[in-house]
Amino acid sequence: MSIKFVDGSVTAPKGFVASGVHCGIRKNKNKRDLALIYCEKPCTAAAIYTTNLVKSAPILVTRANLENGTAQAVICNSGNANTCNSDGVAVAEKTCALVAKALNIDEKDVIVGSTGVIGQKLPIEPIANSIPELVSALSKEGATNAAEAIMTTDLVKKEYAVEAEIGGKTVYIGGIAKGSGMIHPNMATMLCFITTDAAISADMLKIAVKTVADKSFNMVSVDGDTSTNDTLAVMASGLAGNAEITEQNEDYNIFVEALTILCRKLSKEMAKDGEGASKLLVCKVSGAKTEKDAKGVAKSVVCSSLLKAAMFGSDANWGRVLCAIGYSGCDVDINKVDVSFASKAGKVDVCKNGAGIDFSEEIAKTVLTEDEIDIVVELNDGNGVAEAYGCDLTYEYVKINGDYRS
Repeated sequence: MSIKFVDGSVTAPKGFVASGVHCGIRKNKNKRDLALIYCEKPCTAAAIYTTNLVKSAPILVTRANLENGTAQAVICNSGNANTCNSDGVAVAEKTCALVAKALNIDEKDVIVGSTGVIGQKLPIEPIANSIPELVSALSKEGATNAAEAIMTTDLVKKEYAVEAEIGGKTVYIGGIAKGSGMIHPNMATMLCFITTDAAISADMLKIAVKTVADKSFNMVSVDGDTSTNDTLAVMASGLAGNAEITEQNEDYNIFVEALTILCRKLSKEMAKDGEGASKLLVCKVSGAKTEKDAKGVAKSVVCSSLLKAAMFGSDANWGRVLCAIGYSGCDVDINKVDVSFASKAGKVDVCKNGAGIDFSEEIAKTVLTEDEIDIVVELNDGNGVAEAYGCDLTYEYVKINGDYRS
């Protein structure tokens, strides 16, 4: 069985149900703002978090809860980040306790997350009052509501699932994610919760999560700002019935490949849904001396504000690509670099051996007018390859962030 996408998200794996409701944190009663994911049995679990020195209270609580490598539920609110608050940890701990009591599980087996405005106190009352409704709404069909409930400025839900065969058993991995602005991860993603019915030890899961994040979420940038709340958490129920993965063997490699495919899809959706974005940018780098150099070049290119602005204007200003490569800090011979722009409308070569070549501006404009653009960089200096995901920089981005708190 090859790895393939299937319908569903966090409830596709065996043992998981989910829900999402409006609890009152957000003023708009039509927007869900509280999500719950629950497994019928304790799971092995692992998570990684933002490298920002300012960390949300939910991260501090979740990190402590996951020290034993187990979890059984995830609760997450939108509309308030619960960050830089004097009572933030107490509120996050109380949230875990409320969920645990309602589900009859250990409060240390709860992963808690928050997203929204930083520096505003999060009232516990809306959450406490809505826990009964949230728990009663748990179902296999509730994943979409959960995906909606963690959205802030996101315009579209981000939820996917993949299927793979591990040890002769069919395994599912599903995920929901949110992220539209303040996206420049240095560990994982904005908020992403993943479930799987694969049997895998907590130690192996932790290694897998970090490995996959470095190839997916850590290669995304919307605006260069690393969030205070970034969390990627994974729970594994083991209900697929495969032999538990306890070492980096062939079963582990298949699991990592499937998880990578899922996370790259979620990463692209985040970049495409960047605040105010009109285009997804994918920088595809090949021929680097090392994979590290390839990653550094790709990320530098998609982070360039000047290039992002040029892509918004469908301007084939390839010099901005070389400029970004030049300050990436990577080991690159700029005199070997080739650059092309590509989309479903075609491909146009714009640079060869670090110098401009003649090309049709009309064709280039046609290529760059599409909503998904590949920036193809060939370094001609090795075997290192990488992809990074970003978006264009539009007037709308400034508008959104100029009155975000309102």
